Amino acid sequence: MFSLTRTDGYLLSTDPARLDLALVHLWLSTDAYWALGRDRETTARAFAGSLPIGVYRPEDGRQVAVARVVTDGATFAWLCDVYVDRAARGRGLGGWLAGAIRDHLDDLGVRRILLTTYDAHEVYARAGFTPLDVPERWMQLDRRTPVTPVTRKEQNDSTPLTVEG
Repeated sequence: MFSLTRTDGYLLSTDPARLDLALVHLWLSTDAYWALGRDRETTARAFAGSLPIGVYRPEDGRQVAVARVVTDGATFAWLCDVYVDRAARGRGLGGWLAGAIRDHLDDLGVRRILLTTYDAHEVYARAGFTPLDVPERWMQLDRRTPVTPVTRKEQNDSTPLTVEG
C-alpha cells in the first residue's frame, strides 16, 4: 500500500479498507456526469478490481476525494472516477491527487496513463497530462446506456426530453 501526507495534513492512501464506499457511490452516482445512476454493486466491483485512492481530511480522517486506477502495474494505467467532494474543492486536492497518482505509477514503472475529462483539462495539464495527438488510432466499444444529466434517467429515444417551467 502507498500513502502520502501533504504539508497541511491531508492524507492520500491506496488502502481499500479506508474507502468510504457508501460515500464514494453517493458522489459518483449523483454528482459525477460520467457515473450518474451507477448502482452500488457496480461501484463496489469497479473499485475492488482497481487500485483505489482516497484522500482524507486531517482533522477527522473523513474522506474528501477519490480516484481509481485500472492498471496492470507494469506498463499501462487508466485513471478514472476522480472526484473531490464539493465542500473540499478549491484546496488543490484534485491536482495533488493527480500528481501523486502519476508519481506512484511512475515508481511502479508504468509509462502510459490515459484519462478522459470533460471539464478538468487544466488540473491534469498541471500534472503533466497532454491531449492525445493521434486520436484516430484509438478505438472503443461503448455499451453504456446513455443517461440524461438533467433527469438522471436512462434516455429513451422515442420520448424527447422536455423541460417544464
